[in-house]
Amino acid sequence: MDPRYPTGKFEMPANVTMERRKHAMDEIASTPSKMRAAVKGLSDTQLDTPYREGGWTVRQVVHHVPDSHVNALIRLKLALTEDKPTIKPYNETEWAKLADAKMPIEASQTMLDSVHARFDRIWRSLKPEDFSRKLVHPEHGERTVDWLLFLYEWHGKHHTAHITELRKQKGW
Repeated sequence: MDPRYPTGKFEMPANVTMERRKHAMDEIASTPSKMRAAVKGLSDTQLDTPYREGGWTVRQVVHHVPDSHVNALIRLKLALTEDKPTIKPYNETEWAKLADAKMPIEASQTMLDSVHARFDRIWRSLKPEDFSRKLVHPEHGERTVDWLLFLYEWHGKHHTAHITELRKQKGW
């Protein structure tokens, strides 16, 4: 297994159905509780351990997920309210070096809870035609709201697995 991708690289589902979308929404809704469970009981030393050689620390991962998902929430809202908006990428590597990525994780856990409450409300309110709305990502080209849904379903599982796999490896 490649420790960078403990759940595999993101792949857009070949067959998208409302049932598959609902599964993705359920997974997104459960991300905050799964992330909390993944870090429960870890010491500061453990939180400051990289999940892989050359990778982010557990603490940086915990702070990264709400950073990413608040961007995703805004991207979703732009896609739903504008005609094919171009979204702004951000330098996640540099964000992970900022001072707030070194603080206690509770603020980011609370932020993730709040972002996901809003994320979940929007996802579940969408009509089938909303999932085909377009947005433009400067690094990935034209994408749809479906792409956002499945990308962030994967993203939460991906980073939670970074932590759970490290815990297994270290016997924590």
